[in-house]
Amino acid sequence: MRDRKMLVVATTLFTTALSHIAMGQDRATAREVVARVRQAARTLSKTRDLTPFTRKPGPWLWKDTYVFVVDCDKKVVAAHPIKPELVGQSSASLKDTKGNNVFPEDWCDAAKKPSGIWVEYWWPKPGEKDGSRKLSYGVAAKGTPYAVGAGIYDDKATVAEVSRLTGTK
Repeated sequence: MRDRKMLVVATTLFTTALSHIAMGQDRATAREVVARVRQAARTLSKTRDLTPFTRKPGPWLWKDTYVFVVDCDKKVVAAHPIKPELVGQSSASLKDTKGNNVFPEDWCDAAKKPSGIWVEYWWPKPGEKDGSRKLSYGVAAKGTPYAVGAGIYDDKATVAEVSRLTGTK
């Protein structure tokens, strides 16, 4: 009887651990964001094609995040797979759900640095209306007017912490 109880307890703990691991797998990590954004920038540098960044579903959507593109020359959102209504809108005047600017004034300049830039703002998760705290990483697509970005929804990580992944400050 005691062995059976131990087996039940062990099975319950194992199942709980697996469910937590599985739940964590549906959220993008800062490392994944950096890798995907850099890959997207390289792709956009080669192809100059915004179409894949507008598709839903598409290659630049994963887990709970997506890659967006800003045209730094025109200062507008150039591609957004979740909110296509943002395309063509001024990136300088884009507000988060708390009324703050999403992109700081120097965002495009900072994205041109090899390390890129991390910013914090409040944005709805895909499929939601209320804003959640989001940290986004951006980097320029060399040879184009574009900078690409993606983010994580995280209530605890700081810009300083995620910046260590890329050498940004």
